[in-house]
Amino acid sequence: MLNKVPAQAWRWYGLALLVIVLDQISKHWVEAVLTYNEPVVFTSFFNFTLRYNPGAAFSFLSDAGGWQRWFFTAVAIVVSAVLVVWIARIAATKKLEAFGLTMILGGAIGNVYDRVVLGHVVDFIVVHYQDYYWPAFNLADSAITLGAILLIADMIFTKEKPVNA
Repeated sequence: MLNKVPAQAWRWYGLALLVIVLDQISKHWVEAVLTYNEPVVFTSFFNFTLRYNPGAAFSFLSDAGGWQRWFFTAVAIVVSAVLVVWIARIAATKKLEAFGLTMILGGAIGNVYDRVVLGHVVDFIVVHYQDYYWPAFNLADSAITLGAILLIADMIFTKEKPVNA
């Protein structure tokens, strides 16, 4: 089965692995140097603040009692499996789509690791304007967001040639 995976798919998987590794390194570093919920200010709109998120994006269901940990883990594992297959089957010419899928895959697995091992996702990047704060996020979340933007851009700007029936 593994010998049927195209060479370009392995390159995309390698990039997803790089996203996972960078995400985990950043989270371990933040946990080693920051104190929980005490911001380190870089600019008037950007800081690092160590936070733990047992929920999903934007702390959705973070106070649901614990069942959400395994629910979101299962969803992310299923989505990741679909992405692995999708990346293996994607045409070599569809680089923007493959790059977007790869970013989503790496980010999803980075956050799944946190959920399984820690019981929560480590977030630390905080962006705000005056007293209006965006929820804390991490590199995995950034990769997922970038991947989604790339997929949307691919859908809007890539013209598919019609298949003759």
